[in-house]
Amino acid sequence: MNTTPRRIFLAVTGLTPQVVTETLYALACRAESPWIPDEIHLITTATGAENARLNLLLPDGWFHRLCADYRLPAIAFPVANIHILHDANGTPLDDIRTPEQNTLAADFITETLRRLTESPETELHVSIAGGRKTMGYYLGYALSLYGRPQDRLSHVLVSDPFETNRAFYYPTPYDHPIHSKRGDKEITVDARHAQVELADIPFVRLREGLPKELLKGDARFSQAVAAAQCVGRKLELVIDVAARSVTASGEPVKLTPQNFTLLLWLARRRLAGQEAIHCSVYDSDSAAAQEYLAVCREVLGEHSFETERLEAALKQGMDSTWFSPAKTRLHKALIRALGENGAVPYLIRQVGARKAARFELGLGAEYIRMEGCA
Repeated sequence: MNTTPRRIFLAVTGLTPQVVTETLYALACRAESPWIPDEIHLITTATGAENARLNLLLPDGWFHRLCADYRLPAIAFPVANIHILHDANGTPLDDIRTPEQNTLAADFITETLRRLTESPETELHVSIAGGRKTMGYYLGYALSLYGRPQDRLSHVLVSDPFETNRAFYYPTPYDHPIHSKRGDKEITVDARHAQVELADIPFVRLREGLPKELLKGDARFSQAVAAAQCVGRKLELVIDVAARSVTASGEPVKLTPQNFTLLLWLARRRLAGQEAIHCSVYDSDSAAAQEYLAVCREVLGEHSFETERLEAALKQGMDSTWFSPAKTRLHKALIRALGENGAVPYLIRQVGARKAARFELGLGAEYIRMEGCA
């Protein structure tokens, strides 16, 4: 069984597709431990896409020359892997100039990176050397939001006078003269002697703190940033009984009727200073069951389908066979809304172990506020 992750090289480019071959050379041909991608992806404008296609991907393009010169294994880099920024109507963008275009570019870059990091069986190397500065910023920030331990970020460094020379694509293993400027004079330099290095860029990984829905669905840059900022916000659980709504750290939390009544019940116990409840596999707690069902009748209605269903489930009292799955469902809802890290203070905690195990809302009473109560 092959356990090697699929390696993906991702870059933003503008009018200088050389960034692709320069970085690929540094990764695959220059490094002491070569990192050869299985596939290459670019994010660029409509003009940048055509530049990349004509200069890199034609049969005699510089990408194919590099692979042949250094006998690299097959690397998937079809035209379909050039992802073109587009406007709200799906029209490809030629440039990024307006605030609206910047927002669209940020969302497009973020969603592209989210998709490429979706599978745990991939490993990304991301370059921010090309494209407009805003594109590099968005790509680096998106990697901070969605990057995993195996992913890397870099910027390629090219020696003078090759860095700004549009005829230079990588150091060739043979003499390759190209024309360059030195002051007001034109000189000829040999691409063979160019120095190309990678500068690794450390970045903070925030992925584990993001809500699950942002890891699975379309990711907007502003939404992902806002979610990341929620981690570390002041603790506050607000339960509006009349509206049957909950916010935690300022974020709305979508809850089923059972999840809502369970959280409300435990929050009220916390506010009243009551002891943790005893719900073990060894015996059931009739008092806890009746207390919880009273909350269900109050909030959901005495003859509602949900209340009657819960009354049937808790007829013999509350034990771990009912409480453990209910707790898990509530936890999943909180994590979806707040992320792994953001949800931690709001989860149900266990006090003691095995037969002595008791459960309570982990959040302190001073952080809980009730609204919409009679």
